[in-house]
Amino acid sequence: MLTENAAILQYVADQFPRAGIGTSSNVERSRLHQWLCFIGTELHKGLFLPLLDKKAPPEAKSYALEKYVSRLDYLEDHLKDRDYLLDHFSVADAYLVTVINWTMATPPIELAKWPALKAYYERLRSRPSVAKAIAEEFELYKAEIARHKAAA
Repeated sequence: MLTENAAILQYVADQFPRAGIGTSSNVERSRLHQWLCFIGTELHKGLFLPLLDKKAPPEAKSYALEKYVSRLDYLEDHLKDRDYLLDHFSVADAYLVTVINWTMATPPIELAKWPALKAYYERLRSRPSVAKAIAEEFELYKAEIARHKAAA
């Protein structure tokens, strides 16, 4: 069994080399790994887990916003004049657009503050494969919400 997003996404990229969602050189592979780890630790776990946790006290959410919102500033700087995290669409972009999509459920984060990040997000959402994945995830989300309401 393989666990952890960075490992799973790297494995997926390696299984489909012709898809071009991974990298071929050692330096680029390390950059891909760097982005997968950044998204997983700084955004997924550091910023969004506390914000999406219904049981997290308001103080924990405020602390997460205060501490981790600078990671969105970092992305903003990186994405200025770039279409993707690397020089091409990769599994890191697929992961990042998924995580950034969670801003719909976290009102304190308005992407308008980060225009390059917002443009990146909108550009990636318009990719047919990304749009399909987001639509499928949204249907699963709605079903989960309905299940929770029915159980309450």
